[in-house]
Amino acid sequence: MPSQAPRPLVQLARISKGFNDGDQYHQVLDAIELRINRAETVALTGPSGSGKSTLLNLIGGFEYPDSGKLWLDGADCSLWRDPQWSRFRRQQLGVVFQQFNLLTPLNVRDNIAFPLALLGQKWNDWCDYLLYKLAIVELVNRPVEQLSGGQQQRVAIARALAHRPALLLADEPTGNLDAEAAEEVMQLLCMLAADAGSAILMVTHSNSAAQYMQRRWHLQQGKVHE
Repeated sequence: MPSQAPRPLVQLARISKGFNDGDQYHQVLDAIELRINRAETVALTGPSGSGKSTLLNLIGGFEYPDSGKLWLDGADCSLWRDPQWSRFRRQQLGVVFQQFNLLTPLNVRDNIAFPLALLGQKWNDWCDYLLYKLAIVELVNRPVEQLSGGQQQRVAIARALAHRPALLLADEPTGNLDAEAAEEVMQLLCMLAADAGSAILMVTHSNSAAQYMQRRWHLQQGKVHE
């Protein structure tokens, strides 16, 4: 018998989303169809305001579609409520933001350990490995507000991957970094996500950052083109 295709980690079927601005309705996503397999890496590009961050927010359950279906690891999310979404985000999702969004006044170690604490887990060898690979071992007890932008983004990557999520959403992860720091962050992000077995969906305006991903989607006028 022929082998079955692997079940996608993320699948969107005719997902649409828009916003009301006074009496005007703006269609942002128009019947989007896409899928991401386990450990696959995808760059999402497009003009400002095209809906890239909205698409990430829908997949993370931070916003809800107007119509269409979303499946995560085979589960139909249309019936999920806050408890199911919270469980998914704790267990299966990591997020890296352009603005880092680290927890102050906590130090580096406590920021990285935060997602583990939500799962009732403790610091482990994988966390030590992240510190070593990200070259932040010597910063582990330093308050995060004392770090440079590049150092803060390394901590943010470690925090996002500490629980080895199935899916990593990255929203302009190099947007606040200079070219050298951005290249270093992209190399580390891809290497460590592969080590964790995490898929990546990354929103970026940077062609050089997008080239690190296996696939590239372009979102424009509500449609995704590969």
